[in-house]
Amino acid sequence: MIRLGPAGTPHGVSSTKDSMKYLAEEGLNAMEVQFVRGARMKDSTAEKIGQEAEKHGIHLSIHAPYYINLNSEKEETIEKSKERIMKSSRLGDIMGAKIITVHAGYYSGMESEEATEIIGDGVVECAEKIIDENLDVKIGLEQMGRKKSWGTLDEIKQVMEHTEVAVPVVDFAHYHARYDGILQSEDDFRELLDKFENIYDGPLHSHFSSIEYNETGEREHMDLDAYDPDFRKLAPILKEKEYDITVICETAELDRDSLKMKKILGL
Repeated sequence: MIRLGPAGTPHGVSSTKDSMKYLAEEGLNAMEVQFVRGARMKDSTAEKIGQEAEKHGIHLSIHAPYYINLNSEKEETIEKSKERIMKSSRLGDIMGAKIITVHAGYYSGMESEEATEIIGDGVVECAEKIIDENLDVKIGLEQMGRKKSWGTLDEIKQVMEHTEVAVPVVDFAHYHARYDGILQSEDDFRELLDKFENIYDGPLHSHFSSIEYNETGEREHMDLDAYDPDFRKLAPILKEKEYDITVICETAELDRDSLKMKKILGL
């Protein structure tokens, strides 16, 4: 099954809760709840959102706050980062979101191996708390688009070897930007998904948008019609897959571009 939906509340909708019915009426079936500025939602609100999502068949995920760096030079930042992951995870469990997407950190002047070990320790600590608290969520480690940011598939794989709570989040735009516009053909997209399948045999949770980039990697997300990368080249490959797929639209057009994706896929 392929699920499609926006990263955040659609244009013209007043709340996350009201988004559930709106998206279902549009013919979409996924949404990423945005905690990027902070996970400040009340438990009761999360519960109501979850009820609406279940009622209308919307598959929920969460994006944890941007202010996370598990490899900071400041121990206080690391501890607060773990708290933000846990707060997002607890709210996600209440609303029935199965995956908490996380920007895990930066290299902070370190080589990949050293940064991966430190970030991995932080992820595993959160994973153990998730298990202890019986939370039904996964920590989604997102591929990152800036070359100074930790988060290649190889690095994510190394962390996954230490806990089943960590899973990969494929961000097609970030991958494209990080590797200087690498996604040009269907074969390029196929190669990326082959890499994903080599490290994880579960469902694919992914982000898509076009993206502006330079020699440092990601600069700014752009609308689907910029075709850089081109969703039309990914769509046939997604339709071949037998595992569940969620594609979260990260353009400024949100649900409007999600509907364009749906049309391209012929769903």
